Parts: sequence; structure tokens; C-alpha cells
Amino acid sequence: MRILLVGMNHRTAPLELRERLAVDDPAAPLQKLVAETEIDEAVLFSTCNRVELVVVTRSVEAARLCLRGFFARELGARSGIDDMSQYLYEYLDGDAMRHVLRVASSLDSMVVGEPQILGQTKDAFQRANECKAAGPLLGRLFQHAFATAKRVRTETGIAERPVSVARVAVDLARQIFEELGDKRAVLVGAGEMIEMALGALRGAGLRSVSVVNRTPERALELAARFGATAHALDELAALVAEADVILSCIGGERPILTVPLVQQARRGRHRQPLFVIDIGVPRNADPELDSLDDVYLYDIDDLSSLARENAEQRQRESARAEAIVEEERQRFDGWLMALRAVPTIKHLRERAESIRSAELERALRRPSLKGVDPEALDQLTRSMVNKILHAPVSRLRREAEREEGMAYLEAARVLFGLDDDSPAEDE
Repeated sequence: MRILLVGMNHRTAPLELRERLAVDDPAAPLQKLVAETEIDEAVLFSTCNRVELVVVTRSVEAARLCLRGFFARELGARSGIDDMSQYLYEYLDGDAMRHVLRVASSLDSMVVGEPQILGQTKDAFQRANECKAAGPLLGRLFQHAFATAKRVRTETGIAERPVSVARVAVDLARQIFEELGDKRAVLVGAGEMIEMALGALRGAGLRSVSVVNRTPERALELAARFGATAHALDELAALVAEADVILSCIGGERPILTVPLVQQARRGRHRQPLFVIDIGVPRNADPELDSLDDVYLYDIDDLSSLARENAEQRQRESARAEAIVEEERQRFDGWLMALRAVPTIKHLRERAESIRSAELERALRRPSLKGVDPEALDQLTRSMVNKILHAPVSRLRREAEREEGMAYLEAARVLFGLDDDSPAEDE
């Protein structure tokens, strides 16, 4: 049995193509795939950053044509692209195993160490399992991938330091306030950066969030999705008065968070700290805010610098993570090789048993053995065969777990004539 993976991701295909190829419900295409004679098991992994098919097959060339045809026919019709081969990559056996382990461990992600990918991998396998497209081999591979991802998280710091500007901002807020559950945040703007920050703040336990925007409808839409409150820009001063965290990313030529506005709003706060994160370009906050007591101002350059440092740290940690993945890939490959040894060992025992039975039956017809207990002779010959086979079978099992194991299996089949159609003859 061979493992084959064909797919595309953020490195090989543009976002607009990946969006059109996204599969919400993989049950129907997976069932169609495993109905093909060349595909025994299949898992379809579809996210905003990748569309991949991993299958178990006994015929690599036939499966390769089947999977590429699937991308061209089943998915390509949505894309309007006749030839998608330029966007596809392919991995076989050990390389396919390594890729699955790297994906689950977030080493192949756009942002290395992102936590969401493991949940997406588990969901993809669960869906394949529910529609009976995943079988024992892919089941073992994906469970091994989940365990590998856990090792990477536990033994490295690959996910400890955020690398997006929005998440760096939230990480800084947590460092200043330690506990965000009882704090109030004001988010100025309603674009992608604000949305990412809002999600991160909610994930960090922040409960009270207000979204301020020039377009009230957009503020209302974003606030409704995250359980926040929506406000117009003319309410900013009143909101600043109650805020512990202000995160701003809104268009405009002049700062909207000025020294007079903040000074006036902060009267009566009794030296409670205010954390201002300005990720707007041009800047939304007057740089002079940093001179005010108990006001902590960070701009986009500060956050970008921290994000770069964190990314470099993650990159260093990723080298340790890659070593774990390779170790686990070899371990799974050893299990797979041992599994491949089972048919050869079974065939070898069956061949030996066939010869033993035939020779025993022939011997019992000889007059010289008249009166010999057949059961005793049967037990004797069976014991002899088992002892003769013990050493080669044990060696095959051990060697099958190594990369060179296939050579031993092939040698055993030749030496014992396991692929010969004719029965063994007397020499």
C-alpha cells in the first residue's frame, strides 16, 4: 500500500483560486474517490490556505491520474482554469507522511505556529472518517500527526510568541494589565486589522469592547459578530474616558486621538493606565500622547519590530520542530514497513505449511511408518518448521522497520520462491 498526496496551497496558488476550490462538505467527493478501484482510502483537506487530497493506493500511477483528474474535473470547473497542473504539488510515501505531519504541526502554514491548523486537520479527518473514506492506514497516519503536533507544541516554543501585528498588540496589553477580563477596550475602525485584534482580545478574555467607526453600519456588523457594542466617531471622547485599551486603525490625514482629547477624557480616572495601540497609517494617535502620565503608546513600527523578533524566534524554534517531525515520520514509516512485512511473513508460513503438510501426508503412506502416531508426527514436523522459520521471520520483522527493510522483504520472496506459481519440488 502506498500513500500519495496531491494538492495546492498558499505558496503555489493565488488566494482567488483557492477560494473557488474550497470544499464545504467533502463527503460526496470523498465517496466518489474511494469508489474508484485505484483509491482505497482518502482524506480531503480544504481551508483558505490549502486544498489537499491524501490517499492510500495500490497503484501509484493510476491514483496520480485519478487525483489530478479530480482537481481538473471536480474542482477545476469552478475555477475556470483548464490546466491546474502548474499549481499542484505531489508527495509520495515518506514525503507524503512528512507533509501531513508538518501541516498538523503548523510548520507548513502561512504563519508558522498558528494554532488553528491542528483543529482544521482534525476536522478534515473526522469528516473523512464519518463518510467512511478514511480507513485504518490513514487513521493511523492522522492520529500520529495529532500526536506529533502535540509534541511540537509541548517541546518547542513555536507558538508562544505572536507574529501578526494585531496579536502582538493583544500580547502587549496582557503584559501591561496581566488580566484583561475586567478591562474595557475601544477599537477605532472596522477593517481587517481591527477584526483580527477584536478576535484576539475576545480570545484573551476581554469582555467589554466598543467598536467605533465613521460608517456605523460596518461598526454594527463587526460588533454583532463578536458581542461588542457599536458607536459613531462622535462618541469617541466619552468612550476614551472609560477605556483601559484603545486600538486604532482608521483612515485619515490627522490624528483623531489628540493630547487635549485624551487629557480631558482621562480626568477622574485616578492614574489608571491607558494602553494606546496605533496601527493606523498615517498615524491615528498624536506621538505626544506618550509623554502623558500613565499613557502607554505603541505605533505600527513598534509592533512590527516586535512581530519580526517573534517571527525570528519562531523560525529558530521551527528547526527543533522539524527535527521532531522527522523523528516521528521515521517512526511511522517503520510501522508502515512492518505492516508491509505481514503479507510476506504470512506467505512464507503458508508456503512452509503447504510443504510440511504435503510431505507429512506422503510420509504417512510409507509402510515403514506404519504404526507411527500421526498426531505425534504432525506435532513434531510443525514444531520443526516453526523453529526453522523463527530466525528469518524475526529478522524480517526487525528489518522491516528500517528504511532498508523493503530490500529484505524482496530478498525473502526471491530466496523462498514466494512469487513462484509452481509448487516446491524435491531437489
